[in-house]
Amino acid sequence: MSLKHASSALAWIALGASLALAQPPATPPPAPVPSSGQSGASGAPAGGDGIDQILEGEELLLTDTGYNYDPGNRRDPFRSLLSGDTRQVATGPRPEGPAGMLIDEIVLSGIFHTSQGWVAQVLASNKGKSYLIKEGDQLLDGDVVSISRKEVVFKQIVSDPTVIKPFREVVKKLNP
Repeated sequence: MSLKHASSALAWIALGASLALAQPPATPPPAPVPSSGQSGASGAPAGGDGIDQILEGEELLLTDTGYNYDPGNRRDPFRSLLSGDTRQVATGPRPEGPAGMLIDEIVLSGIFHTSQGWVAQVLASNKGKSYLIKEGDQLLDGDVVSISRKEVVFKQIVSDPTVIKPFREVVKKLNP
């Protein structure tokens, strides 16, 4: 008998909920309409204020003072992770010298101190040639950030859309 009462109570609750959802939403009372005989302090009709408000709203839209998104070193959330890299890779011959070398192909062979600062001697493993690089020099996939007595720090551009930063630091140490 208690099961019968529980099922009938549930039926009443379901019926009440469906009736509450079927009712139309309450409408707000209409705004008072000023009569045509009223005028503002300037002698213009009161309806002119509404037009001014509309024009001000349109000016705000046209001045582009809206919201701007700052990614802050985060990846674009609307770019697919499966689509791959959108950067175009040069498919021609590489430039001569350090500008045509990848950071992973470089072997650090020496570091020198000159009157203009530190200079590193690097060996291109795929060419068998040696080059001198200094801070700020551009490589094929990054640039030289700093050179100290025992190491060279590179900033390598990463083409992986799943990482937050588009670059990584690569430190090559001089072996004694």
